[in-house]
Amino acid sequence: MAEGTEVVFVDGVRTPFGRAGEKGMYWGTRADDLIVKAMIGLLERNPSLPKDRVDDVAIAATTQQGDQGLTLGRTSAILAGLPQTVPGYAIDRMCAGAMTSVTTTAGAIAFGAYDVAIAGGVEHMGRHPMGLDADPNPRFLAEKLVSADALNMGKTAERIHDRFPHLTKERADRYAMNSQHKLAAAYAAGKIQKDLIPIAVRSDQGWGLATQDEGMRPETTMEGLAGLKTPFRPHGRVTAGNSSPLTDGATVALMASSKAAKEFGLKPRMKLVSFAYAGVEPEVMGLGPIPSTDKALRKAGLTIDDIGLIELNEAFAVQVLALLDHWGVDDEDPRVNRWGGAIAVGHPLAASGVRIMSQLARHFEDYPEVRYGITALCIGLGQGGTVVWENPNWNGKKWNSGRLGKEAKELAARRKASK
Repeated sequence: MAEGTEVVFVDGVRTPFGRAGEKGMYWGTRADDLIVKAMIGLLERNPSLPKDRVDDVAIAATTQQGDQGLTLGRTSAILAGLPQTVPGYAIDRMCAGAMTSVTTTAGAIAFGAYDVAIAGGVEHMGRHPMGLDADPNPRFLAEKLVSADALNMGKTAERIHDRFPHLTKERADRYAMNSQHKLAAAYAAGKIQKDLIPIAVRSDQGWGLATQDEGMRPETTMEGLAGLKTPFRPHGRVTAGNSSPLTDGATVALMASSKAAKEFGLKPRMKLVSFAYAGVEPEVMGLGPIPSTDKALRKAGLTIDDIGLIELNEAFAVQVLALLDHWGVDDEDPRVNRWGGAIAVGHPLAASGVRIMSQLARHFEDYPEVRYGITALCIGLGQGGTVVWENPNWNGKKWNSGRLGKEAKELAARRKASK
């Protein structure tokens, strides 16, 4: 942070993500149990932290009802075994719920009110579909404040295709296929498993253990994607293949001041530099991360050229492509979503912000030549959120001097040769 206490991301974990609905592995699992199990796993990974020194617990959910209601931060803290002296609260910023949990608690740490906080999010989209029982104010439509399309995320993605015709369905499908292949490669290399907390699940066949994400499609091809239906518009461009699937899952992070981390023997994995949220037209909500990223970079005194690693939530492929085009970044730039993204792994709404943070932290370990990275996502009803992070493992070199730079040069050479 520019002023105040230095804030660090100590650790982040998540459950495996499951398909939403009756056929998904978490159909018989409560939403609050998902976040509780993730929180227990986080605390077990950091045993040197005295539980009574956690100052607050912020847990997000988009649909706060039933087993996702009742002030999740407080109830999950008690269920996870934290002392009853530890308070908690719930947050809702739709897809940026977990990100907002992190930045809100980080703000309290920077101000000096907290030393340590737990922040995360959960979404059981099988039990609680987005918008279930919501009652939008009639003025939104009657006074034309918001188009009816703004309440349907798939239609907002189609609108981005309309606004930017060069963002073709073929480009979106290719990006989606690459996301699936990158996730499969990361699993094969044992990368994803490091931050997964196994979850006991119950089905008609009895008890089992969820140890990996359920919605992966490593066999994805361009031919297969080309033949998928366009559910949001006849002859449209947005399909189930180039969108994130409906998903159940939970994520949680441990945030602290650098002083508290040192006191409790906790090794910081990232340092917070800046963050920003911004609003856009709800009808093209996927463009939200463009102004939020520009704002966060400006506050940090950086440009996109300073950023060596980028984790973007893939709500829709076209949304990611719009961001990359805005920055002049290639669709296959090696800095972006190295292990794939939400198109492959899933997007349990309020939980996704911490997933991309945890992955960026792992990338920082692998690439010490990278000093700065960003996590960003679009948010329903026309918002974007971005956090800029610094790598505590930085070796003083430039990001393009190492393996990432080599991959970028090879990509540029291939592009030039194909023209």
